[in-house]
Amino acid sequence: MDSHSHVFLGEGHEHAEKRTWWVIWLCGAMMVLEIVGGLLFGSIALVADGLHMTTHAGALLLAALAYRYARRHATDPGFTFGTGKLGDLAGFTSAIVLAMISLLIAWEAIGRLLAPTPILFDQAIPIAALGLVVNITSAWLLSGGEHHHHGHGHGHAHDDRHSVDLAGDRLTVEIHEDGVPPRFRIVTALPPGTLSVETIRPDGTRQIFPMIEAGGFLESVDEIPEPHEFAVSLCHGATSASVRFQEHAHASTHRDNNMRAAVVHVIADAAVSVLVIVGLLLARSFGWLWMDPVAGLVGSVVIASWAYGLVRDTARVLMDMNPDAHLTERLRQEIEADGDRVTDLHLWRLGPGHLAAVLSVATRQALQPHDYHRRLRRFSTLSHVTVEVHLQ
Repeated sequence: MDSHSHVFLGEGHEHAEKRTWWVIWLCGAMMVLEIVGGLLFGSIALVADGLHMTTHAGALLLAALAYRYARRHATDPGFTFGTGKLGDLAGFTSAIVLAMISLLIAWEAIGRLLAPTPILFDQAIPIAALGLVVNITSAWLLSGGEHHHHGHGHGHAHDDRHSVDLAGDRLTVEIHEDGVPPRFRIVTALPPGTLSVETIRPDGTRQIFPMIEAGGFLESVDEIPEPHEFAVSLCHGATSASVRFQEHAHASTHRDNNMRAAVVHVIADAAVSVLVIVGLLLARSFGWLWMDPVAGLVGSVVIASWAYGLVRDTARVLMDMNPDAHLTERLRQEIEADGDRVTDLHLWRLGPGHLAAVLSVATRQALQPHDYHRRLRRFSTLSHVTVEVHLQ
């Protein structure tokens, strides 16, 4: 936790910027190829698809420029809390563009439902297939070969499952808290009375958890107190093993909304391409010309839902809403553990993986702000902390 540095860019910022430029060049080349090819061979459909590609190239250009500007001005003192939120601003803008695209698709689809137009299947299907290939390649390049979620996760996360060998048995140890108070669950062939389970916290505090048979696994009788950050010692007779649990911040704390917006743009276009291909094939096979605009309407609804989620999440960041209520409560518990009282607490996001906190503490002890800073160092996502102390 560094109270002096104001560089709050996400991890892998420069690599994300490079990936975005790669996809821009790919989309740009495809755009030029389609427009020039369409003009040379007299294909209006090919020219139209090339012009359509410019909207996504523009959205990706916005993302790339946001990455570049945030990086170049990361140390500019004119930005009080750095440039980490610039990606969220770009993501918000991109989401608005995405919403407008969904409305345009819906408008065109409704128009074609009311007044069907002839479809050149031999041209339209290959173009849609080519667009799908380009979008899948773009999504893969943007994600760096990794998997991206486009939904909105809730709750906090930790390394909640570990496997370890003990006395010739392979144990699986997890913290189960899906809608219930958190308890240990251990999958093992060892009898419950022969297995000792003990947590060892960073401050040296130890707690033994009795285990009972719970239908195919062992479960702790007692609930696990917060925070879930400790080593677990497992003993069976003279043999022992240990695993470590480390709690992390809410997933949205680390989410790069700028990259998310870029990925959503190409995934949305890929989804529409799939729907268009299906609609065109059905229309050509069965004469159902209405399937093409219906596929467009379905695609517009999908794009609108993704745009809504992106607007909602980026707006939360831009409006400095609390990014992690669970972490806020953990900060309060940490400060109040020795009898102090938190009279004011604000938590907000500065950039991907970076949070800021302002705390006002009432205490009867002779403590200074740096004492509380030291206690909060274990919260790795806190990058900027201000503590005000009031003696009672």
